[in-house]
Amino acid sequence: MTVMVQKTPAASLTARPRALARWLFVIAALIVLMVVVGGITRLTESGLSITEWKPVTGAIPPLNEAQWAEEFARYRNSSQYVLMNQGMTLSAFKQIYFWEYFHRLMGRVLGLAFALPLIWFAIKRAIPKGYGPRLVLLLVLGGAQGAIGWLMVKSGLVDRVNVQPAMLAAHLLMALLLLSAIVWTALDMVAESTRPGRGKARLRRAAAVALAALFVQIFLGAITAGLRAGYVASSWPLMNDHFVPEGIVWWGSLWRTITSDPYLVHFLHRWWAWGAALLLILLARQAKAAGGRGASIALSATVGTQVVLGIATVLSGISLPLAVAHQAVGALVLGAAVWAAHTVGSVRRA
Repeated sequence: MTVMVQKTPAASLTARPRALARWLFVIAALIVLMVVVGGITRLTESGLSITEWKPVTGAIPPLNEAQWAEEFARYRNSSQYVLMNQGMTLSAFKQIYFWEYFHRLMGRVLGLAFALPLIWFAIKRAIPKGYGPRLVLLLVLGGAQGAIGWLMVKSGLVDRVNVQPAMLAAHLLMALLLLSAIVWTALDMVAESTRPGRGKARLRRAAAVALAALFVQIFLGAITAGLRAGYVASSWPLMNDHFVPEGIVWWGSLWRTITSDPYLVHFLHRWWAWGAALLLILLARQAKAAGGRGASIALSATVGTQVVLGIATVLSGISLPLAVAHQAVGALVLGAAVWAAHTVGSVRRA
């Protein structure tokens, strides 16, 4: 009798999904940190301080007074300086320059932190079968995010004092979409380490609905930030003594109105939040039923914290620390929601 011995592919013997998972979680943490720095950059009106995009040479900041004077001269030709910051001193310019430079520097560091280990894992054949194309796609999307960031900045350099709200929303949504995909892939890798070849989870319908509602809320939040719509009302739950605020203007289409009218987008951001929160709490309950108690607790806690922070931010008149915390916890809510959705999607039908 001949015994057939099935050979294990060499790639599966060298695969290191647990190591890849740790690496991807570090990348996810860096993205959250970058979202925080991006929020500070926006709130301090720093995003238009660097008027050129130099992916390589731009990593080196001005090193002497002559270079600072040259950089400041370029900024003084921008519409933000002409329309809003006339008379700004070089010292004040250095302060806003720091946040935009730091934000861009983090983007470069993040790109290298993804690309170099990915190349190393590929050389070592440590990537489990079927995950290589996904990781390469994430790298490409990360590069595209840098281009979107520059297009966003470019949209505010002519005849404006800030970037276009729709471009700001695109930049933030792309970053958080990448965060979601990286967290999901990292969780797949964790599962792959215990169930080789069967680690990939499915996105269930209910989880997809909850995540879609959350992304709509994030979009509304980004437009609110881009229009500075948070400043139009500092009371809660009513907006200037009205449930539906006065001052809403129709701009000809729903899209144009949402992206142009601060009263409407502030109103929508306030009240869509409750529907999104309800769907996320239901997702947390599903995750708990699927055995994901940690994911359930993380999602419930971050959603509750985010609601409180949102109200506090409005009542404070958009305090910088509260607004930054609101954006940071928003990214954590998304990470927890992806964790919960992954947990639900990992349950196999009998």
